[in-house]
Amino acid sequence: MAKKLLVLQIRPEDATAQSEFEAILRFGGLKATEVDRIRLEQVSIPAIELGGYWAIIAGGSPFDVSLPENEKSAIQKRIEQFFVALFDQIIPLDFPFLGACSGNGHLGKYCGATISNTYAEPISTVMLSKTKAGSKDPLLVGLPNSFLGFVGHKEACDDAPPGAELLLTSETCPVQMFRVKKNIYATQFHPEADAQEFVLRIKTYMDNGYFHPSEADDLIRTLTPAKAPVPNIMLKRFVQRYRS
Repeated sequence: MAKKLLVLQIRPEDATAQSEFEAILRFGGLKATEVDRIRLEQVSIPAIELGGYWAIIAGGSPFDVSLPENEKSAIQKRIEQFFVALFDQIIPLDFPFLGACSGNGHLGKYCGATISNTYAEPISTVMLSKTKAGSKDPLLVGLPNSFLGFVGHKEACDDAPPGAELLLTSETCPVQMFRVKKNIYATQFHPEADAQEFVLRIKTYMDNGYFHPSEADDLIRTLTPAKAPVPNIMLKRFVQRYRS
């Protein structure tokens, strides 16, 4: 049996989770038959047998890992425990992984970064800039030194985790992308997103504290014409690099 890509999702809302999944397929150049999908907030999470997969992509989430433990739901605690066990497996193996936004927080926290709301970014596009290490990374080499990406998050890494390579940064959030070892990546921005995807998320998360609900219509008008294609290329490169 051929190995597959494993997509891990952490969005409780069906429409938003489905749209995110379809965006990963679309911009990754993937067929649904190449992918296994697990919605971590819905199921009794199975043990992950890495031998059946060539890589893992973890998407975003409305859950914040920096919340005090007594404010986290039982579902969120279970998901965080799952990621600790997963990283216990993949980091010693340097197993290909790409975590976007929430995936960035889980990997950053596991690797020793402080996660806080210091570098929160409103829903928008921001200019991402390569570091020296980023200019040499296989997912970024040859791409523009600076390019737009879609962001929207209430927390972020204060600094890159110890021992990690910082690959992308921005004026408003210093840790936009980092790599652990050679094959384990995390992004604070959304490489799977386009304007249509973000408009849906604005409507979905209007009451989740990312912005004041009265700002939703203005955000939609601003983002609807926005284009940020380079992160989509980076996602496709990840798929092409590790696809069996």
